Amino acid sequence: MVKWGRFVLFLVVVALLGTLMTTTTKDVAGNITLGLDLQGGFEILYEVEPLEATHKVDIELLKATAYMIEKRINIGGVAEPVIETELPNRIRVKIASQSADQDKLRELIGKPAVLTFRDEAGNIILRGSDLAPNGAAVGYDELRRPLVTIKFSEPKKLEDVTRANLHKRMAIYLDENMQTNPTIQAVITGGSAQITGDYTQESAQELADLLNSGAMPAKLIEKQITSVGASLGKIALEKTVYAGYIGGALIIIFMLLVYRMPGMIANITLAGFTYFCLVVLDWMDATLTLPGIAGFILAVGMAVDANIITYERIQEEIRSGKTILSAFRAGERRSLVTILDAHITTLIATGVLFYFGTSSIQGFAIVLAMTLIVSIITNVFGSRFLLWLVIRSNMFKKPFWFGVKESEIGEL
Repeated sequence: MVKWGRFVLFLVVVALLGTLMTTTTKDVAGNITLGLDLQGGFEILYEVEPLEATHKVDIELLKATAYMIEKRINIGGVAEPVIETELPNRIRVKIASQSADQDKLRELIGKPAVLTFRDEAGNIILRGSDLAPNGAAVGYDELRRPLVTIKFSEPKKLEDVTRANLHKRMAIYLDENMQTNPTIQAVITGGSAQITGDYTQESAQELADLLNSGAMPAKLIEKQITSVGASLGKIALEKTVYAGYIGGALIIIFMLLVYRMPGMIANITLAGFTYFCLVVLDWMDATLTLPGIAGFILAVGMAVDANIITYERIQEEIRSGKTILSAFRAGERRSLVTILDAHITTLIATGVLFYFGTSSIQGFAIVLAMTLIVSIITNVFGSRFLLWLVIRSNMFKKPFWFGVKESEIGEL
């Protein structure tokens, strides 16, 4: 007896998925940021060295230097640079833009980050290195207005400077760019001071970060420069998409010919898997690169493999003489552990790659891990749910629909 309710539910689920994909895929794909290897740009790998012998390269210095690099790149008019710190002493800068002047940015980035405090005559009276480590923070006055508190490592030095410049302005410069120009209101003892003004929470935090960064200046040594032309990136993307279309078409044909009805469901869930991976990439605000696409393609292969393992088990159960429903139950139960083992071990490998790898390897690992999780949801549990609806509808009871010939079926 045909159970139309389950078959109608199957059609509704497929129709909803198809509608969602056809109406939103273009917008979702358009929102994904492409890396410099796909849209063109350049990448610079720097080695960080402290300017002063008393300092050492640690994660705080790397973060501070990365912050200074971002500030300088923004001055150069480049939007959304990718700046990554790599232990023990490296920073990788990625500029995915063809309009940026590479030589100008390299010159701008490469200068040591120098923070100075200057009197009204322009003389340097204090340096960023005079600040205590992480000595700047955001505070509030009695009216809860944001201000910046700073602490110097030598209180006597600050006291002498403020006494000599009382009621005069003391400008704070990053390189040759003035950041703020407060007035010294009183002689400051104890090494702690406040910078007041018309600050918001964000601008006060930005100044505090700037001061902390200036307290740990470093010099940058270029180790590697990689440039990718816009046309080369476009060609790489076009070839990758074209290869994806060819590979996808071959997978669809193979699954339909070998597994029939389950193969059709696998193709539906694979389409859903691809769509939801794009959605998650958009939500993550991730940058898609060629290594990331390689991770995605690898996950597609594992997604197909998850379906094949399940369907092969079902075919074995049908050939042993079991009914379609019994074969489905036994096949999905026997294949689940194998599929989960494969996904979990690969997830462990991605964790190792992310922890020990460089930026491109980390991008590969992140995309692969994300796609593996989406694959478990869509191509393991999603495909089994859809196949369960079809089998329980009793519309496809012949072994033919599952890629099994009558002559191959034995007796229980």
